[in-house]
Amino acid sequence: MPPEPNKRLSHRLLALALGAALLVGLLSSLVQIAHQVQQIRQDIQRDGTQILAMFREPSSQALLDGDSGMARRVVEGLLQHPGVSQASLRDNRGNPLAAASQAVTDQPRSALSDRLFGRQYLFGVPLYGPPPLREQRGELSLTLDTHYQAAAFLDSARLSLLTSLARALLLGGLLYLLYRWQLTGPLQRLLADLERIDPDRPGTRQLQTPRGHEDDELGQWVDRANRLLASVARHSARHREAENTLQRLSQVDQLTGLPNRVQLQEQLEQILVDAQGSLHRVAIFCLGLDDFKAVNERHGYQSGDQLLRATANRLRVQDCHFAALARMGSDQFALILIAFEHPGQAAELAQRLLDDLARPFLIGQQEIALRASLGIALFPEDGHSAEYLLQRAEQTMTLAKQQARSGYQFYVASVDQQMRQQRELEHDLRSALANGELEVHYQPQIAYTTQQVIGVEALLRWRHPQHGLVSPERFIPLAEQSGLILKIGDWVLEQACRQLSQWHAEGLHWLRMAVNLSTAQLCSPGLPQRVLELTRHYGLPARSLELEITETVLMGDIGSAARQLSNLREAQVLVAIDDFGTGYSSLNYLNTLPLDKIKIDKSFVRELGNDDADPSIIKAIIQLAHSLNIEVIAEGVENRAQEACLIAQGCSEGQGFLYSRPLPAAQIAHYIRHFEQRRKAQPSDLPTRG
Repeated sequence: MPPEPNKRLSHRLLALALGAALLVGLLSSLVQIAHQVQQIRQDIQRDGTQILAMFREPSSQALLDGDSGMARRVVEGLLQHPGVSQASLRDNRGNPLAAASQAVTDQPRSALSDRLFGRQYLFGVPLYGPPPLREQRGELSLTLDTHYQAAAFLDSARLSLLTSLARALLLGGLLYLLYRWQLTGPLQRLLADLERIDPDRPGTRQLQTPRGHEDDELGQWVDRANRLLASVARHSARHREAENTLQRLSQVDQLTGLPNRVQLQEQLEQILVDAQGSLHRVAIFCLGLDDFKAVNERHGYQSGDQLLRATANRLRVQDCHFAALARMGSDQFALILIAFEHPGQAAELAQRLLDDLARPFLIGQQEIALRASLGIALFPEDGHSAEYLLQRAEQTMTLAKQQARSGYQFYVASVDQQMRQQRELEHDLRSALANGELEVHYQPQIAYTTQQVIGVEALLRWRHPQHGLVSPERFIPLAEQSGLILKIGDWVLEQACRQLSQWHAEGLHWLRMAVNLSTAQLCSPGLPQRVLELTRHYGLPARSLELEITETVLMGDIGSAARQLSNLREAQVLVAIDDFGTGYSSLNYLNTLPLDKIKIDKSFVRELGNDDADPSIIKAIIQLAHSLNIEVIAEGVENRAQEACLIAQGCSEGQGFLYSRPLPAAQIAHYIRHFEQRRKAQPSDLPTRG
């Protein structure tokens, strides 16, 4: 679209050219006129002087002879000049010998000429007698009016000014034509070419270089503009390609190459539309890998990624049974089954998937066993929208992981209720500490060599005002997920230190306190200082406080854990590994970390005492620990057969329901004193219940 006329470059250039030319012409004329004014002033001066010089001799003779007639002729002769308006011849006393004047006609522009030259000029010359005396006899004077010069000057000035203006206009017009020919005309043609360029495809058409401008700045501008258009075209093509790639990538999981959640939801929406028309059922499978975090921690994240790709490949083999397969994120996959007759077929296929994934994966040079849990939501029974069904399948998978593991579970209406209860429980947990609902119970630990209660483990309990005692398996994960575990863990640590200090003051000075640390607590840089402050504040003896860390937490970052444990040892506390043997990790860390005790997980203790039980694993763990000067305690001891087997293998301490369930502080203190009385009375008779 061309610019408005008053904004065109050619019009602006014309205005500038004309203005400049007019200004130069006007200034030139004014300078010339000023010079003429000065010249005329000089001419008037010269005329007055010359006239007096011409009549000087006759005037002197007339004065000498006293000839008034001659004097009158001199004066009349002076008046013959067109500019002389008055003349007089006077003696040295000022008496006129002759005097005359004439009227001067005013000119139309006399006001202007009077301002330039003045109205009149007065001239006079002294007259002297003959030599040798040369005395002054009188004076000849005249008055010159400037009108005789002004009229001619004004006509000349007007002509000069008009000529200059005409010359300026001619020059401005010529410059305008040159500008239009050399600049604005080519620019207008270039502008028209630019308007014909397609913004979406700028490289398909180039600007034409104006004729005669191939080597000047305009030609260079056109060349660079064409190169810029070509570059823009290349970048636009790359941008479109990148957008298409991003569009594809936004719907594909980069690790496995499977569709992601976004694309799966689009596919599922279309599948549901088709299923509504054909009255077919649809099953949404949500599959989650069990303990995948432990696999990462044991084998490394690179092996974990390879395992996810291998899992995706196994699921692809089953693709013929499914309408869609996608990775939902992390260790979760989704599969869509269509056109089946009854839920039993979906269950059979779910079990086939789990059995297939149960076969070990060969990752690098090592085999990795994998377990998975699967949640199933059905259309139309469990919902009608894609988002709703995916959510239900995920909820069911989460519930399957929590309750059974390595199995599948169908969605039922109670899943919603359980999820809501879990959210409500998390909400209540946020105020449980402030409301005094949290309690610390204690479970005794028995030294087998002395048959003495050598210590207790502090265990957190939650007494909910409506639900009663809430299992730690339910609320501890909620505390970890919500970040409340730091505050709660610090409270438990302080309660345990205060209670241990009280028991020591009451005479149980040998007692030791074991406290579990969460992942967040172990990673907290202020933990060693906090432990040191508590032990000093409550006056706890060195090595009377024992901090337990699970093996899985420890192996998350072995380097950071080693530094943190070393700092804790400087605070004169014991460090124990809880749930030993369940972390699927290398045993090399036992030789590198500052550890005092290993707690064998109850899963290894459970089978001890049976006729077909093999204690070789327990024996190996105990021998390894003793070779490293590390004490061993077993948890989950529930009967005498298990106890006897542990003692036979050299286990140092035991803990479990055989001795006592976790009890409040007052009851456990009573239990310890009763235990001591029984031990002293009958050293070999160990009570089974508190």
